[in-house]
Amino acid sequence: MNTTQYIGTPLSHSACKVMLLGSGELGKEVIISLQRFGIEVIAVDRYENAPGHQVAHRAHVIDMTDGVALARLIELEQPDLVVPEIEAIATATLLELELAGKTRVIPTARAAWLTMNREGIRRLAAETLGLATSPYRFADSLAELQQACSEIGYPCVIKPVMSSSGKGQSKIDGADEVAAAWDYAAAGGRVKGGRVIVEGFIDFDYEITQLTVRAVGADGQIQTQFCEPIGHVQVQGDYVESWQPQAMRPLALERAREIAKKITDDLGGLGVFGVELFVKDDMVWFSEVSPRPHDTGMVTMSSQVQSEFELHAKAILGLPVDVSLRSPAASAVIYGQHEAPAIAFEGVADALQVPGVDIRLFGKPESFARRRMGVALAAAADTEQARSLAKAAAAKIKPVIV
Repeated sequence: MNTTQYIGTPLSHSACKVMLLGSGELGKEVIISLQRFGIEVIAVDRYENAPGHQVAHRAHVIDMTDGVALARLIELEQPDLVVPEIEAIATATLLELELAGKTRVIPTARAAWLTMNREGIRRLAAETLGLATSPYRFADSLAELQQACSEIGYPCVIKPVMSSSGKGQSKIDGADEVAAAWDYAAAGGRVKGGRVIVEGFIDFDYEITQLTVRAVGADGQIQTQFCEPIGHVQVQGDYVESWQPQAMRPLALERAREIAKKITDDLGGLGVFGVELFVKDDMVWFSEVSPRPHDTGMVTMSSQVQSEFELHAKAILGLPVDVSLRSPAASAVIYGQHEAPAIAFEGVADALQVPGVDIRLFGKPESFARRRMGVALAAAADTEQARSLAKAAAAKIKPVIV
């Protein structure tokens, strides 16, 4: 199917079918955006009743790192597009299927493979493309990690090569913290194996997500467009609030977009990429890239004419996109606060009384104390006011066990 030529009717012989691999809160919003164009969507995740399962035409639960199970499901459903929403996927299988012409992966199977772990994308960025990054080493054991930390120096940051939302990530200040960091990384990784990356700590002023969109232009060629930069705060590698636009010096913004274009041009394909960068004065360092909408980009549901989810849906379908900013805005995370299934939320009405605020509750079937269960969004005259409103609204929502 050529998605630039027609869009069919879901649940019929003419349907355009998209399979989401990973169906969390980001996937849920992509699914909603796709369904507004009459796309038939199949949501896949590792657990039942994931957020995207609740809005898709069909849902499946499989271990997506099992290549045999993944290939079997793709053969069963025959999707026109396969859209990875997480890293922990049997990307070697996607490479094989795409090479054989059996499916089309967004943005490409190679991009999914390279970004499934931090080693592939870091080596591409630093060693192949020559982008500025922090110094780094990889380690497969505690002894190798101790040696790597000694070579990099302290402070340094330790991350599993495969994890999401900052899980397993820690900043350490001395050799006496290495063993605990190794254990924490092993517990937070998406797959077993224990491999970690050690990064030298960069004394940056702030970090941004540069949402970069590769979409078909009016001339029929792929064009790169940039959303306004998104600032964010992370705690142990996990985003807790974001805002757009992040004020930047003109030269720093130019360099950020040069880096974003260079890495996304190499990865290729269509869709939204979340390029994470460190910034100090006019200096910019590459950190990571996700070939999909980014969690810090949830702010775009209030800030942009088209959210990152609508941009992704339109871009992968070969449709025109609009990256315009509508208003300064911010997001603040709502945590579960409890270890329990099927929690409830109080104070939603109170939160929505805050001017310019909207709320998204993700519908995750199980809560953990630090699990992201929702987000407060706020639009305002400037980002500082928006941040204050978003945090005030998030604080009014109280997860409860019923």
